[in-house]
Amino acid sequence: MNPEYIEPLFRPPSEARSLILQVTNGCSWNNCTFCEMYTAPQKRFRPKPQAQIEQELQAIAQSRQPIRRIFLADGDAMTLSFRRLQAILEAVNRHLPDVQRISSYCLPRNVKNKTVEELLELRKLGLSLMYVGCETGDDLMLEKISKGETYESSLEALQKTGQAGMKRSVMILNGLGGKKYSEQHAINSARLMSAAQPEYLSTLVVSFHGSMERYQAGFAGEFEPLDQMGLAREMEMLLVHLELEKTIFRSDHASNYLVLKGTLNQDKEKLLQRVRLMLEQPEAVSLRQEWQRGL
Repeated sequence: MNPEYIEPLFRPPSEARSLILQVTNGCSWNNCTFCEMYTAPQKRFRPKPQAQIEQELQAIAQSRQPIRRIFLADGDAMTLSFRRLQAILEAVNRHLPDVQRISSYCLPRNVKNKTVEELLELRKLGLSLMYVGCETGDDLMLEKISKGETYESSLEALQKTGQAGMKRSVMILNGLGGKKYSEQHAINSARLMSAAQPEYLSTLVVSFHGSMERYQAGFAGEFEPLDQMGLAREMEMLLVHLELEKTIFRSDHASNYLVLKGTLNQDKEKLLQRVRLMLEQPEAVSLRQEWQRGL
């Protein structure tokens, strides 16, 4: 028996081989103007009953499939209370004792009412990796995209989860502020990451597959998307201002034109050289074509 899913279902690229355990449907916030993931009628937010989760785990255990990693879906599993998450993790450990890693998306607001001690208990039960979509460290951008967060709330969440021993994989959206706000978006995002020191940092390019009308509304119609060179210049600014001790950096998501991989700040100069080569000699750099890009 496979778990019962309400489609569409999303997961981080690195969870391709994980069991996707859908413990909630949709996103309880669902106001971010750049996000189209949970807008379908069937994706209205609701938690999955604990009894159903138990039944699915029991059926998976009986199938004797080797399960090493589990991703808790959908986009907002961490909005569940500590007690609900504790019960889910205990059920996972009871039915699938060989699981080595459990992960989840995490909005900063999800941990506001959870103590470090509670997060530490969840970590002991196997929840060891949080995918945190900060998007930006700039308060004006956060307001314009209706994220419902601030620089401080994002930093507090990253520090809390770090104190609990959880690894943090943070996402920043390249091009989020368009031409007008590119510089402040890059600099303040670097400031947030330098303060938080996450274990993983990745950049995606803000992309729209439907109408931009909702997004433009937050910018009073002023949003002008960055072209390839604009995105590269913003990436250069981000890298220049990042001060990280040992963060694995990836800009290899399918939405990116230029693939970058390294450890910061160790590989900072090497990455900057590659970005600057694109800016100075674009014909010398291999870029993704439009048909190769996507979410």
